[in-house]
Amino acid sequence: MEFAPDEPRWRQVARIIRARIEDGTYPPGTRVPSVAEMLEEFGIATSTGQKVHRGLRAEGLIQTQVGMGSFVTKTAMEKLAASPQDG
Repeated sequence: MEFAPDEPRWRQVARIIRARIEDGTYPPGTRVPSVAEMLEEFGIATSTGQKVHRGLRAEGLIQTQVGMGSFVTKTAMEKLAASPQDG
């Protein structure tokens, strides 16, 4: 993937995952890509993938279950509708 140079990569990847939640690719209750899967798909560093997860958790879009993965929250669609998508 080619990244825009004027924005942190983690924000760009988070925007892609957020869009996938919004368009139903990852509906509520489904697992989102792990850090390792994001590394493979987007070619990012581990720390960048961790920032993506932290950012999406802070927005209330995903929750992480230790040993299970990160999943779209049941309220993700309401949160997306209520907030601007500025990354």
